[in-house]
Amino acid sequence: MTATPKTLVLAQIKHHETGPIPYTLGFEGDVAERLDAHYGDSGWRDLLDIAILHVPTPNLVIEETGDAQYRDLFGSLWRVDQRPFQLVEPALPSPSFEGFTFPDLDELYTPAWREEALHFINRNDDRFLVAGFGFGLFERTWTLRGFNEALMDAAGDPDFYDELVQRIADHQAAIIEHLLDLPVDGIMFSDDWGYQQGVLLGPDRWRRFLKPRLAEMYRRVHAAGKVTLTHCCGSIAAILPDLIEIGLDVYESVQPEARDSNPYELKRRFGEHITFWGGLGSQSTIPYGTPEAVRAEVARLCSEMGRGGGYILGPAKALQPETPVENAAAVVESFLQQAGVSFP
Repeated sequence: MTATPKTLVLAQIKHHETGPIPYTLGFEGDVAERLDAHYGDSGWRDLLDIAILHVPTPNLVIEETGDAQYRDLFGSLWRVDQRPFQLVEPALPSPSFEGFTFPDLDELYTPAWREEALHFINRNDDRFLVAGFGFGLFERTWTLRGFNEALMDAAGDPDFYDELVQRIADHQAAIIEHLLDLPVDGIMFSDDWGYQQGVLLGPDRWRRFLKPRLAEMYRRVHAAGKVTLTHCCGSIAAILPDLIEIGLDVYESVQPEARDSNPYELKRRFGEHITFWGGLGSQSTIPYGTPEAVRAEVARLCSEMGRGGGYILGPAKALQPETPVENAAAVVESFLQQAGVSFP
């Protein structure tokens, strides 16, 4: 039987080696357009065989306010004309839930949304399909309260922060129930717990506030026969054993520039228990290396991270606007080469 991107991903998650290694690759800003000019046309795009696709999710924008601002469904105001986008006005300016309600899920996860999602799934049934809901438990706390305020809540008003996390967890658990009703392969969580030096909340507070809620979410996903995946930037090596303990199957980003996040060391320590997805440096090799260095690192990732299975190839982040076109081309060509596609 011919291997498909889905079967390759499933094999890797089961820690079986595959040739080729499944991969994902995204582009931000004008990177793809510059590659079109580099190659003379857009034909290179058709050669990419992206293994993991995200099922469309409801739009959280409800009110355009001008000046590149919008108010999300939770009531927070954002500015989006700069990178990264910025929280202008949190929905909860004080540690109080007075007057606040979470978005009505019946208005989001409608029959029309389900029909669109099923159409997408049916058109891409040879891919590993994931459904997600954006900001996870930690990120949702600060998008509701403000970043500094949420961290101060966790440290100085733990009872309020605990209730905030629980309310968010209840809401997200209900979202997950909607997603589990779809014929997808996995549920994609996304929560940037880390920064370059460690865990933003600190490992102990992460374990207190987030771990038990995540454990229940992961349990529910597994009970439905689906895979748990999470995106997380930064350094989370300190809590990776906890994530393995509560049932995380796939850890995405694997940002090599962050502290204790060398992908080869993580593979050595934890590779028998979890699948790594990413690892190609978006703050180092891709923007600042030579094309030859890019190709060499892709080859090493495939060889060492792919040994024994448990690896999905990808950059730690989608190729960013500052990526030199020659390096972007080296990424594309080396990904295709390891997949057995000759180009250009």
